[in-house]
Amino acid sequence: MKTYTRGQLALRNGQDKPEIWVAFQGLIYDMTESKLWKNGKHYEHWAGQDLTPELADAPHSEKVFEKFTPIGILA
Repeated sequence: MKTYTRGQLALRNGQDKPEIWVAFQGLIYDMTESKLWKNGKHYEHWAGQDLTPELADAPHSEKVFEKFTPIGILA
């Protein structure tokens, strides 16, 4: 898997670039096709960042990431 920097991840926020990426526990996931990430936003969460520390406030567990295939590693 390719490694991406936080800066590269930040650009995939659905605004600066059309891709919608998020990171969780060191892996990067492409949420571009997810209807729950429209325009780079999922409730109060924004794409282009590491969501690991925010999961504690989410109404779901980390198992939600099992539905998506990681596309990269966060450097």
